[in-house]
Amino acid sequence: MPMFVDTSPPGQCIFCRLVAREIPAAIVHEDELSIAFMDLGQVTPGHMLVASRRHAATLADATPEEAAAVMRCAQRVARAAQQVFDPAGLTLLQANGAAGGQTVGHFHMHVVPRHEDDGISFTWPRKEPGPQVLADYAARLREALA
Repeated sequence: MPMFVDTSPPGQCIFCRLVAREIPAAIVHEDELSIAFMDLGQVTPGHMLVASRRHAATLADATPEEAAAVMRCAQRVARAAQQVFDPAGLTLLQANGAAGGQTVGHFHMHVVPRHEDDGISFTWPRKEPGPQVLADYAARLREALA
């Protein structure tokens, strides 16, 4: 994740200012609910961000329509990135909260074209808690969804 952290208040964050055209951006695509633009800190060539047009701090704050629009836009620009940059793969990343790695408090997703030996690595400290613990987690989540 980049070292940049935007501490602006809601509605004045860098993405809100970008949507309002108060700051320049290399916009790739936009629609009524979402906008895609080039990330200033290119992890790989073609690294884009897709954000909700309305300020929503996290996925939980976005409406279902905004969340769906961001994913549709991400899919569309990812297909374009495949044509233009011919990557071996793509990474889509959506982080929520500082502990989750979110550096701009505005709902967004990274679309990163990936190539062999591009220097990016994601390591997950995998844990296997066992079937009973997983069943308990699932039951608690189902209850929260009810």
